[in-house]
Amino acid sequence: MDQPDHRRIRSFVKREGRLTPGQERNLAALWPQYGLEHPTAPIDWAAEFGRDAYRTLEIGFGAGEVLADLAINHPQADYIGIEVYRTGVGRLLGALDNANATNARVFRDDAVEVLAAAFADDSLDEVLLYFPDPWPKKRHHKRRIVQPAFADEIARVLKPGGVWRLATDWVNYAEHMRAVLDAHEAFENIGDHDGFVSEPPRRDTRFENRGLKKGHVVHDMAFRRRDG
Repeated sequence: MDQPDHRRIRSFVKREGRLTPGQERNLAALWPQYGLEHPTAPIDWAAEFGRDAYRTLEIGFGAGEVLADLAINHPQADYIGIEVYRTGVGRLLGALDNANATNARVFRDDAVEVLAAAFADDSLDEVLLYFPDPWPKKRHHKRRIVQPAFADEIARVLKPGGVWRLATDWVNYAEHMRAVLDAHEAFENIGDHDGFVSEPPRRDTRFENRGLKKGHVVHDMAFRRRDG
């Protein structure tokens, strides 16, 4: 077994709840249609979807509300999601199937590992990272997914001009995201209100609603990948 000092610090802890019978059925029946296994080489997305369309990746899609809404209402575009928790994957697969949406694919895996393995350079038009675990305690900040090395990887897979959208309801994490990305040479902050986005795209997630009920303020950010 690897010693702890040699293991990569992960941004998540496996603590998912029990699968419902419906989620279990969705995973068993629908994974062959929508699911993707960890690849050994970058995926040819045009071949996977049978076309070359605007391509969005959502990292940590939770219960899948945003990804399902996008895929269902924008059939002209293609969507890829990464989530480690089976409960959320099961929910998303059911929503896609109920709407007969065919323009989405899903990984149930570690996003950092999938990014490195599955995506060639300049292969995405947009990346979404909504309400990642804030790891609010200072000693846990190293677990936050938004770090300089992770930003390097997002810059690699985004096409020049592609956009990375982020949101959090933890002000300290918003400040952390801004500190990392405002300083990154590959990204241009395109927020319209003091570096934040005043009118983000339509979105309705349980994580956002939970934060709003607690009185948190949602901070949306958008960064464009610079040419070169």
